[in-house]
Amino acid sequence: METSDLSALSITLQLAGLTTLILLLLGTPLAWWLARSRWRYKFLLEAVIALPLVLPPTVLGFYLLIALGPNGPIGGLAEALGGRSLAFSFTGLVIGSVFYSMPFVVQPLQNAFTAIGPRPLEVAATLRAGPLDRFFTVAVPLARSGFLTATVLGFAHTVGEFGVVLMIGGNIPGETQVLSIAIYDHVEALEYGQAHWLSGGLLAMSFALLILVYALNRRFAVVKS
Repeated sequence: METSDLSALSITLQLAGLTTLILLLLGTPLAWWLARSRWRYKFLLEAVIALPLVLPPTVLGFYLLIALGPNGPIGGLAEALGGRSLAFSFTGLVIGSVFYSMPFVVQPLQNAFTAIGPRPLEVAATLRAGPLDRFFTVAVPLARSGFLTATVLGFAHTVGEFGVVLMIGGNIPGETQVLSIAIYDHVEALEYGQAHWLSGGLLAMSFALLILVYALNRRFAVVKS
């Protein structure tokens, strides 16, 4: 494996790991609110979260590029505060990946929280458990399969990104070049051997992660029954 490919692998794993962590921190309270709220218009927020599922990645990447660029509201603010433009940077990749992978984390968590139902929480409340106690000692353990699914899907989806990361980060070796872009570069240069190695590795990793999710979810289901 070439040095540039190792660098792309490192950037990809860092990006996927950081994005998944941020999404779990942000997505957990959001999913909990969506699962518990009776606000009649919450479907609007659910539609916004689900947009990356149907929106072409280049469209999302284009508007994020405008927002993160030096003339955009976010990028302009970052430069005004003494930072650099967020476009074509690793930080920009993280922001774009958080938006693009959000439904793959929020939706499994929301479904898991909804499946718990009100009964376990009501029982905990009768035992004088506070809201935080009920969440961390009742809801989170019962939704562990949802957390597993959300973590794996969020990580795997970020690893496989192409359109969004290319639009926001470009193709800067050692800084914003991820594995999906490195594969494209090898194919474009007719270096099919290198493309096979990288593509095969991603295929094997994705398949292994999915096997892990299904196996552990099946185990949790057997334990619950």
